[in-house]
Amino acid sequence: PGPIQGNMVHPFLRRRNGEEPAVYPNEEIKQVLHRTLGVPIFQEQAMKLAVVAAGFTPGEADQLRRAMGKWRKTGIIEKFREQLHSGMRERGLTEEFAGQVFRQISGFGEYGFPESHAASFAKLVYVSCWLKRYYPAAFCAALINSQPMGFYQPAQLVADAIAHGVHALPVDVNFSQWDCTIEDDRDLDSQPGARSTVISTVLGAAEPIEAPAIALPSAETAKHSPLAPESPQAKEHSLRLGLRMISGLRRDVATIITEARAAGPFSTVSEFTRRTGLGQAVLTQLSNADAFGSLQQTRREALWQSLGQEKKPKSQPLFASLELQDDQTGLLPELALSDEVTQDYRTIGLSLRAHPLSFHREQLDALNVTTCKGLLSVRNNHRVTTAGLVILRQRPSTAKGITFVTIEDETGSANLIVKRHIWERYYKIARRSPAWLAYGKLETKSNVTHVIVDRIVDMSDQLEQLQIKSRNFR
Repeated sequence: PGPIQGNMVHPFLRRRNGEEPAVYPNEEIKQVLHRTLGVPIFQEQAMKLAVVAAGFTPGEADQLRRAMGKWRKTGIIEKFREQLHSGMRERGLTEEFAGQVFRQISGFGEYGFPESHAASFAKLVYVSCWLKRYYPAAFCAALINSQPMGFYQPAQLVADAIAHGVHALPVDVNFSQWDCTIEDDRDLDSQPGARSTVISTVLGAAEPIEAPAIALPSAETAKHSPLAPESPQAKEHSLRLGLRMISGLRRDVATIITEARAAGPFSTVSEFTRRTGLGQAVLTQLSNADAFGSLQQTRREALWQSLGQEKKPKSQPLFASLELQDDQTGLLPELALSDEVTQDYRTIGLSLRAHPLSFHREQLDALNVTTCKGLLSVRNNHRVTTAGLVILRQRPSTAKGITFVTIEDETGSANLIVKRHIWERYYKIARRSPAWLAYGKLETKSNVTHVIVDRIVDMSDQLEQLQIKSRNFR
């Protein structure tokens, strides 16, 4: 937020892209700022700039550093304004430059980084990118197992992994641990029903994205690294969703399932019940989440059988030896695909079958709605209509009332910008609706595309049974 508030980001990016030159009033200032193209990005640079440009002593510069550290405390930086201005005037610097430097330093009062902090973040980003590039299944599993965290829900993390070529496998009582795990693709053919449940993409016809290669620091490091990109395992792992994904399922229940499974895979719901000793409530949870897929049981069949697994009362010994007759489950009508997807979202928060918006594409096409992927082909400043599930609402303190919203359809995601007066006009929809039909003007700049929204329509009626969670940061 500091560099944004101080108007440092865009000048730095323009200079880095060669769109404008880096200008330095004198050689001393150049020595301080040449590494960041004339823009003070780090707190240490602001302190050094105060010394060489305004004549601050080291002690006064340290007081300035302390003031910058007390971010969001109004007026702390302000007391240095006159000292900075007068010091720069005495050294022949213009009022314009003095005002610019003060605004930049003031920005650090809205939270700026020392260089060591930025370097630590850069290293984390580098390592994360490398893992995501070469071990996307393991990277996705680790992120989901660390939830709740970050901007994105598991549904978006899984969708992104699939878009990068990862096979995602559903929650299953025969294969899932509590956490999400990775499985060797070479073992999939030996798993009953496993291949039939592998869905290569939830993004419709969207093509897999080829992630850019990221080199290791040295060839020697790569040669001896257990995570070397040439390792064949890097491309032979699938993501198995864990039992933690099932809404309301307790971890101790997952432990009971995995311990009972140690004696061998389950073959029927009745056998599962006998070996685990779990009651009807848990069986219903698992059935609704379609976790008995490897038993060749549909969601409805498993639910039907689970309803008959209640322990028989001791007062009816005459019926104690009777077994539930399962041969009528074949008469149950199959759920429509749209209903299966709805159930997936209600029970595990995502679906590996299809995206909810895909079932409304015909109606959306009739309204000339552009898909999220299609927005990338629209001309700048062209009016568009787009639609999707709301997966993120973010309103940074420095954005002057603007809310950034990310929506998602079966082709990908799109970024929307909602200005304050539009947010207030459609407040109920903007704040609470899980799915939007958004009208506005498309804007593309520096390969970044977003829609500046001027009208929002609620799509809740079409998706009323979905339970969609979004990240709402304030």
